[in-house]
Amino acid sequence: MAEPAGLIEARELTKRFGDKVAVDHLSFNVEPDVANQRAGGFSLGMTQRLGIAAAMLGDPPVLLLDEPGNGLDPEGIRWVRNFMRQLASEGRTIFVSSHLMSEMAVTADHLIVIGRGALIADSSTEEFIERSSERSVLVKSPDAARLRELITAEGGSVQRDTAPGEDKNGDDGMIVTGLPAPRIGELAASASLVLHELTPRLPSLEEAFMELTADSVEFGKTEPGTAAPATAESESGAAGPPTAGTP
Repeated sequence: MAEPAGLIEARELTKRFGDKVAVDHLSFNVEPDVANQRAGGFSLGMTQRLGIAAAMLGDPPVLLLDEPGNGLDPEGIRWVRNFMRQLASEGRTIFVSSHLMSEMAVTADHLIVIGRGALIADSSTEEFIERSSERSVLVKSPDAARLRELITAEGGSVQRDTAPGEDKNGDDGMIVTGLPAPRIGELAASASLVLHELTPRLPSLEEAFMELTADSVEFGKTEPGTAAPATAESESGAAGPPTAGTP
């Protein structure tokens, strides 16, 4: 008699990998009581793990995962991340479609970004972020007021650093845009001003993504009281999420 559909059997995993590898390679512990449960009753996170385990039964050289961290707790997300990197280290190619920019920033080696059917980017994660114009410099100095004047006179824009935390030197941090860090250092040196910190900052992957896909978003938000763009149809973004291809 055929077994009911929806049942997961431990032997189906161990048949391919063996008992030890089924646990160590997949990190998918199939207990006897779970092995006889219907998969339809699993939690979303458990279903995600089950799907990955089933995909690995074929020992594929290329794996395509769509939002693999969906429904997982922080430990589960870390497991997925390490598992994908382990598979990549074995020579497999892992494609990941995800809207979790912070997770892609620490997982993906290569990004493919598509918007409105057109290829926006096909580059390493680092190169993608560097394409953004959203660059700034964190400056800390006991002579902040005087340095602010010099930076403004040079054409730079200065904002107060609103990041949480108190500087141990009591310096007010400034976020400078429009001037590179070397030029800011030269201005401080020319006026004999002390610098405690001069740190160039790149945008996050999310910030770079929002900037570089701005012209490819069909459905954008508008400020209250303003007219929507001609292409706007809803609040959902049509620009595709980064796809991590990990060779």
